[in-house]
Amino acid sequence: MTSRTSPTNRPVTIRRAVARDAKRLTRLVRGSGAYEGKYAAAVAGYRVGPDYIEAHRTFVAVGADEHADRVLGFYSLVLAPPELDLLFVADEAQGRGIGRLLVAHMQSEARAAGLDRVKVVSHRPAEDFYRRAGAVRTGTALANPPAVPWDRPEFEFHIPSE
Repeated sequence: MTSRTSPTNRPVTIRRAVARDAKRLTRLVRGSGAYEGKYAAAVAGYRVGPDYIEAHRTFVAVGADEHADRVLGFYSLVLAPPELDLLFVADEAQGRGIGRLLVAHMQSEARAAGLDRVKVVSHRPAEDFYRRAGAVRTGTALANPPAVPWDRPEFEFHIPSE
């Protein structure tokens, strides 16, 4: 478990996700404001199941205060090939630095796993976030209808060795 303070000085703990988190993570994905309107279909049937959590390095950010059981965000790191598969922050928790904490944690996990870079296929509304978090634009993932009918920006995080 890693405990850090978000920029608004509210303590946040990052811990490994467990099977009982699956429903909460699924609700977070499906309820994301970034996937409203034309993007809603992309997450309408999406499910983060216990099998997914077990198969990947999935971590959750939770409040370390009176909201200790509330999931504020999460990410999933796939090792082969190296990819940040999912990164979500609850709409009401955005702007508190939780996304940056999750990215920093992901980079630490990637470094510990011996990775030197991690790919991200971004959702268009998250493009600016990834740039601000230090990812470098590397290309475009082409649309894959009907699941994803729009092109998506591809990024890469370079993982320096310490």
